[in-house]
Amino acid sequence: MTPISQTITLETGTGALPARLYGSRPAKGFAPLVFHLHGGAFTSGNLEYGAYISGILAAAGAVVVSADYPLACEHPFPFALTALFAAVTDVYRRRAALAGRGAPLYLAGEESGGNLAAGLAMMARDQRSPPIAGQILVSPMLDPSLATASIRRADAGSCGCKWADGWQTYLGSPEKAAHPYAAPLASSRLGALPPALVVSAEDCPMCDESRRYADALASAGVPTCVHILPGPTEWPDSISCPAPKPAAWSSAMRDLFRDFFVSTRPASRSGRLKADPAVL
Repeated sequence: MTPISQTITLETGTGALPARLYGSRPAKGFAPLVFHLHGGAFTSGNLEYGAYISGILAAAGAVVVSADYPLACEHPFPFALTALFAAVTDVYRRRAALAGRGAPLYLAGEESGGNLAAGLAMMARDQRSPPIAGQILVSPMLDPSLATASIRRADAGSCGCKWADGWQTYLGSPEKAAHPYAAPLASSRLGALPPALVVSAEDCPMCDESRRYADALASAGVPTCVHILPGPTEWPDSISCPAPKPAAWSSAMRDLFRDFFVSTRPASRSGRLKADPAVL
């Protein structure tokens, strides 16, 4: 069961961005505030695509702002990333009203949304604002070369594959693949990024690039936790297509998210982190 949500809008400087708010501001203290981005291979998806993961994040104790970003079909890189950076800055300004004074801000996303979350973490580091407490990357799309073993096992990566076409549409031109904000796995400068939780599944095409990015972050000194769920999960498609009842991995995801919030929570006695078992 997905928590009741409400629609809000976020300011980007070039127009309002629709978003859904999951969870509620606690009566006392604060909750983790998560800026979440759905999947869809950069070229599809909407707020419904992000409902399931947003629900699990909320079940782990967070207030979640799930944003509907501009798709690459009409707006290739870096349009969506630029708009989302303005949007997450708006979320940070409103954090007291959304999740309580002092609420730590997290970035989260699955598949293409995981790519955007990773890119936003780099932008926030480089611009030194807004402060990001952590990044949660669920089977992120990070490598436009599509040459990993897990991609090959999925019979993906060739022309006509939705991820290959999604990358081509998102990048617009081959040289964009060298930009670290567009393809984070190729970045040679990963130090000073916020702590990361990287989650994938054994049967997910993005499993190998998820592992590689987690290893690269850890090698750069970034506190990183990687967790690979056993299959079958039918990721990443099943993430964006909520089942009538929770999948077997939902409770494991909730626990991973909750533990990550606890491990990265700022020192304060006023914060609260309480999962709602009725959500899952």
